[in-house]
Amino acid sequence: MSSASTALPVKAALSDDTAGMLLGLAGVAIFGLTFPFTRLAVAELPPVFVALGRALAAAMLAGAWLAWKRAPLPPRSALLPLATVAGGCIIGFPWLTSIALQTLPASHGAVLVGVLPLATAVFSAMRGNEKPSPGFWAMALAGSALVIAFALRQSGGSFHPADLLMFAAVLLAAIGYTEGGRLSASMGGQQVISWALLLAAPLLAPLLLWLAWPHAAQIAAAGWQAWAGFAYVAAFSMFIGFFFWYGGMVRGGIARVGQVQLVQPFISLLGAWLILGEPLEAVNFLFAVAVIAVVAAGRRMQIKR
Repeated sequence: MSSASTALPVKAALSDDTAGMLLGLAGVAIFGLTFPFTRLAVAELPPVFVALGRALAAAMLAGAWLAWKRAPLPPRSALLPLATVAGGCIIGFPWLTSIALQTLPASHGAVLVGVLPLATAVFSAMRGNEKPSPGFWAMALAGSALVIAFALRQSGGSFHPADLLMFAAVLLAAIGYTEGGRLSASMGGQQVISWALLLAAPLLAPLLLWLAWPHAAQIAAAGWQAWAGFAYVAAFSMFIGFFFWYGGMVRGGIARVGQVQLVQPFISLLGAWLILGEPLEAVNFLFAVAVIAVVAAGRRMQIKR
């Protein structure tokens, strides 16, 4: 597949920055419902089954998509970046967050992910992909500070023990996003996530069987709501969302498009209210407006690519 097809179709009249932000926003809208649906799934299904099973199910979808597209095998030089995407986005992040969300409300866990855009920008700069301006860093830090303040306000001024798992998951996801975004420029976002899923599948299948087998009775007894949550995180969070996300990074840049994810916690909050019935306060929207304003300001700052 040529690099011209790396992103989903967007009107040619749009600039790369605008197209990238729109694609990134579509990906964030999909990712934003991950925590509510994960919380729904782990209420009845074992966290290890939700984390590894959703990745294995997504790998089946990826295999079908690659076969349909008759995609060529990835070059040998892409194997290490693909393994990094697999370790960070496909295994590490889902596993750690599934464990954490057994005890954390989806709304609380979601706001901690607000530091992910800053972490992604840091790793992108460390890899030498982009050189954000001081103004961009100021906006990124301001947005992250708002999200952390929101998290502390919700938890009464202190972090939950499971918060450490969430922050570790954020670091792994940031590394995976950075490597996936870099690789998407040459392979296309669809192929990057698809090959990463297939690369992880030989490890996922025996690991899932070994770890989930003792919970077979619990898995069989799960209700339709848990399975609906599992289906969403497998098909959308683990597969389709990355089509938009990596496509947006190719068009608009890793650091810039990554800042769109600052609004993800508030999509998750709305989802937690609609799907789980978790309380939604008016102050949430005040924070949302402030974060969106920071994202808009950060979009205007210079980033050398």
